[in-house]
Amino acid sequence: MVTRPILSIVVPLAPGEWPDPELLAFLNATSTDTELILSLADDDTAKALPAGLQIVQGSPGRGRQLNRGAEQAEGEWLWFVHADCRLEPGSVERVLAFAHSHARAVGYARLRFLDDGPALTRLNALGANLRSRLLGLPYGDQGLCVPAGWFGQLGGFREDLMRGEDLDFVVRARTAGLKTQPIDMTIGTSARRYRKDGWFSTTFGHQVAAWRLIRNARRNSGSKGK
Repeated sequence: MVTRPILSIVVPLAPGEWPDPELLAFLNATSTDTELILSLADDDTAKALPAGLQIVQGSPGRGRQLNRGAEQAEGEWLWFVHADCRLEPGSVERVLAFAHSHARAVGYARLRFLDDGPALTRLNALGANLRSRLLGLPYGDQGLCVPAGWFGQLGGFREDLMRGEDLDFVVRARTAGLKTQPIDMTIGTSARRYRKDGWFSTTFGHQVAAWRLIRNARRNSGSKGK
């Protein structure tokens, strides 16, 4: 009898994106409780990856790639991890502990920005962590973790959004009655975009896009419930 894993870890890779080798080794550690799925949109990346990894391929788009990984997953819980993130030792164990102790929740980690961008991104991390705690609205780079059954009931991530499929999903999940709960861990994420496009313009653009997306997701969820 094949034992079903508790946790399926889904990592999407955009065309030309390459996962950190340490992250791959970290997430792919042998365990009957977990499985790692890489969702690709690039044949060249697939050819260059080490043999033995579980891979799904198809058209690009983060929402589509996340959903394809989830469809392939056999775990009771889904943990969506970005390819450029940095995890603390013990992160997988903490996510597993969260899954064991929750049944109706979307888990997320504390956020910190790596040292590849402006120092002001510390303020962005502080704001993201406060928003998550006070408003229950974490982003995808905080490592969203959700029961697979609920993910399916909610229809997965929207595939028609260029960006913001993570926040849209969180709003729909909360509307359906799932709570957002912190996992006792921190995930580091790249701050390259803030360095490339400028801290103020990037921060302002993110905030405007986020609140517009939240408003639309709440409106759509409300109309479906009528």
